[in-house]
Amino acid sequence: MRAEPKPLILVVEDEAELAKVIVTHLEAAGMQAQISNRGAHAVSFLQRHFANLMLLDIGLPDQTGFAMLDELKAAGITVPTIFLTGNDQEASKVKALEMGGDDYITKPFSYPELIARIRAVLRRAEAKGDLNVTKNVRVSDVPFDFCGATITPVRLEITFPGGVIEKIGRKELGILTYLNDNQAVVITRKTLIHAVWGIHADVRSRSLDQYIVKVRDLYKSHGLDLSAFRTVHGIGYIFDPKGISKEGRE
Repeated sequence: MRAEPKPLILVVEDEAELAKVIVTHLEAAGMQAQISNRGAHAVSFLQRHFANLMLLDIGLPDQTGFAMLDELKAAGITVPTIFLTGNDQEASKVKALEMGGDDYITKPFSYPELIARIRAVLRRAEAKGDLNVTKNVRVSDVPFDFCGATITPVRLEITFPGGVIEKIGRKELGILTYLNDNQAVVITRKTLIHAVWGIHADVRSRSLDQYIVKVRDLYKSHGLDLSAFRTVHGIGYIFDPKGISKEGRE
């Protein structure tokens, strides 16, 4: 029987001895851990690797934990976060939670409680992800029109004129959703890949183009015009149903 993968916890803490003790308890609880003693180091790590959860101190040597979380958001990197800090001020707790922090634990703390809270956040994050079809689409999203056909995320279906229903792949759904949400602007291939597959995905432009071809062929087989969905050569794509932009026009 295949063993469940161990969750990776990124410990962003500049107190070296405390970080080591935290890691010891995490590993004893069946988790993996990575230490970053600077905010910049943690951001660099998350740009290249996936972490299931981050333990984040507010008082880091190079920046605050708040500034670091803002930097991650600006880069499109999301990771469940528990603030682990000596700052017990109510204003700090409120700010951390309003920024999207999943929990706030003050030092000194109980290690059994820390492990229990980590597991609780991991469970919530896993349950939240259960509704995701792709990085940018959830099965609960409402249907929308795309070039004369109705896209229904909850059933992974496209309904064409005349009531003909076709199944659609998850990635094609993610692509159409992102285009529909960002009309009349040029979308680079890299942006589209990150939106649908996630920022850490190793997906090449050629793979994206193959999914685009599937969408075009499907619409063509039902006689629908996709001229509003255009290729911007050397850059990416644009969906311009109102004819606002000249990009991608021959």
